[in-house]
Amino acid sequence: MAGRRSILTEESSVRHLFKRALFRSAIRSTLHWLRLPDARHYTLSASRPLYRPYRAEEFKRLYAPVAPSTLVSPDRCHVLLSCARQGLAIPGDFIECGVYQGGTAMLIQGVLRAAQPALRKELLLFDTFEGMPVNGASGDSFKSGELDETSYEDVLRRLGNHDTRIVKGFIPDTFRGLEERRFSFAHVDVDIYQSIKDCCAFIYPRLSPGALLVFDYYCFPSCAGGRRAVDEFFADRPEVPLVLPTGQALVTKVPTA
Repeated sequence: MAGRRSILTEESSVRHLFKRALFRSAIRSTLHWLRLPDARHYTLSASRPLYRPYRAEEFKRLYAPVAPSTLVSPDRCHVLLSCARQGLAIPGDFIECGVYQGGTAMLIQGVLRAAQPALRKELLLFDTFEGMPVNGASGDSFKSGELDETSYEDVLRRLGNHDTRIVKGFIPDTFRGLEERRFSFAHVDVDIYQSIKDCCAFIYPRLSPGALLVFDYYCFPSCAGGRRAVDEFFADRPEVPLVLPTGQALVTKVPTA
């Protein structure tokens, strides 16, 4: 019995020391967090506080007007905003496939208009504006007609047609006549296997070196077929999709000799 009591005492001592170490680590992390000039934009976690730029006031002001017209969360919209801003420095227009009610297009359009007229770029938008098309791909959960709470006319009223072209119809038919375009930023938010494959086939060869291509819903269970489409398309290409904690995937066009 004495030996067992000794073992229990040692275990209790180890647990006590472990708890003290965790407490000290938490205190140190909290002190570091309190010293940050913009601490309110970090997650309050004792083990690993991280900066969340989409909580900053500047971004909130940009997101507020588009929020009612999008299903894309603030963290994912911040990724789009950052990539679009970088796309300003790269030759080519901007393109978004899958517009819904136009919220993310408004955000992207704002980036372009803030840089005009110094830069002459056009934003091209593609959608059926009738909800999801018929789709039977394995892994896709969206049914035909879902997300039909939109219309071409409503999106046109929100965005206008200055430096923006809104094309209604089915991909890839709506890409005809645009073969000579080049793109510096692309947002693919069509969510189903075949549409994503068609977008990749059209957009990828027209991306300028260094251009950014963002896939929404890549990690979402409802879009497993879409993730498969991305993986298949880039399986034999030099680019490797970077999977983001937001659930998106990001591809940067590799320059070729």
